Amino acid sequence: MKHLIYSVIIFWLFLGCKPKANSEKATEKTEDSTEVQMSAQDLMSEEQQPYFAATGTEPFWSLELFENQIVYKTPTDSIKTPHAEPVMTADANVKRYTIQTESVTLQIQIQQKQCTNAMSGKVSPYSVSVEIKKNFEKEFQKLDGCGHYITDYRLHDIWLLETLNGKKVTNEVFNKEFPTMEINAAENTFMGFAGCNRMSGSLLFEKGVLRFTNVAITKIMCKPISKEAEFLKALQNSTTYFIENNRLTLSNASGIQTIFKKID
Repeated sequence: MKHLIYSVIIFWLFLGCKPKANSEKATEKTEDSTEVQMSAQDLMSEEQQPYFAATGTEPFWSLELFENQIVYKTPTDSIKTPHAEPVMTADANVKRYTIQTESVTLQIQIQQKQCTNAMSGKVSPYSVSVEIKKNFEKEFQKLDGCGHYITDYRLHDIWLLETLNGKKVTNEVFNKEFPTMEINAAENTFMGFAGCNRMSGSLLFEKGVLRFTNVAITKIMCKPISKEAEFLKALQNSTTYFIENNRLTLSNASGIQTIFKKID
């Protein structure tokens, strides 16, 4: 009888432990799947960042330009169209997009011109006009507003000079301390060390375009062999950029490259 009682107790203990183990495994799987899902969402969020955004009032509207689509919204409507490459004026101060689908025609003009939001008073560097017509409508609706480019978040870091105008930099010409710069993508500013003097300035960012402007430096006397002046000229002459393998590559109009390594 005693053996029978012990057997029953062991049996019930076994049953009690088994679901607990299954429960722990289930929890473990749930946590793993949640992590995968979050990672996918984060990745999707980064890939879908717009490179330009605009808003207007009376009526309220918003416009976002992505790499693969254009999104136009009002409080009562939302329209998504494929992206189209713009036509630019000779001085590139005006870009015009024309998109025509089975349901809508959209014409967008972005001009590099200071623009003030009539309601908030916020000043933006670009004025934007949108003309939209659904294909069952007879006339275009024209809207005006303000916009700005959204600087590539990958630029937001500290960068160390590796190559200047296509040539590897050496300790001799920069007195054993290579130029570095810290870029603040949110503020469109940069600051750093030019090889002898401290420097600071502003960024002008557009899709595929990066310019270093309003450059200011301190006035320390530099050694004659220093290439600080050449570095500053290369920085201000750069027009396009490319980021890969923790390297920031700047190119000028002639295609000559100056390369930085990410160090933060």
